Amino acid sequence: MTAQTRSLRSVVLASIATAIVLAILISLGLWQLERLKWKEALIANLHERLSAAPVDLPASSEWPKLTAEDAEFRRVRLRVEFPDAARAEVYAGAPALRPDIKSPGYFVFAPSRLPGGETIVVNTGWVPPDRQYHWSGGTREIVGYLRWPEERGLFVSEHDASGAVWFVRDQRAMARVRGWGEVAPFYIDMESPIPAGGLPKPGPLSVNLRNNHLGYAWTWFGLAGTLAGVFSFWLYSGRRKTVNAEAKPSL
Repeated sequence: MTAQTRSLRSVVLASIATAIVLAILISLGLWQLERLKWKEALIANLHERLSAAPVDLPASSEWPKLTAEDAEFRRVRLRVEFPDAARAEVYAGAPALRPDIKSPGYFVFAPSRLPGGETIVVNTGWVPPDRQYHWSGGTREIVGYLRWPEERGLFVSEHDASGAVWFVRDQRAMARVRGWGEVAPFYIDMESPIPAGGLPKPGPLSVNLRNNHLGYAWTWFGLAGTLAGVFSFWLYSGRRKTVNAEAKPSL
């Protein structure tokens, strides 16, 4: 195999490898642009739902038709009756959707009875880590948001040994463990009213989602441009060496 043949083979192999990597980098950049469109639409949708006027809670006959995609974060108003006990507490860090909460604590979930007899779980609000608060049952007119249960992570326990403290916001699992009976497929994140003692503290949700996809896209496109520049310089340098070698007179 001559030197010229070896050189041509190197150029072909390097060109193929560069083309493959360029295609991957450009595809990743385009994917991030698609993610950007999705995130912008999601943020706009959340802003619209969270700022809309509350509507009456849909009738239980409509619940099977509701999905997280078309109904989560919808503001609703409803009349519920809380029991004097039967609560569960969900440990959480400072939540992204509650800017008024700056530290870890617990969200108090409680079953409530609707006028029609159905049971719906309500996240009644946040309490500090010492969990010193006064709970009282009774009937209340509340405003809140429809929320769907979280999925438990592979290495995350649902709850502690007693079932009183939870690490996943899944009202259906709480109902099974705590004996609350059949509950709605969603729960209510309560916005108001604030109880007389201030705790548990409900509150409005706000959109606070990071949107870095444009920066990620520019990173992938920048890497693609850098690779193309390096490859072009490599080809140019190799070509110059070849031309110089051919032009050099033999002794």
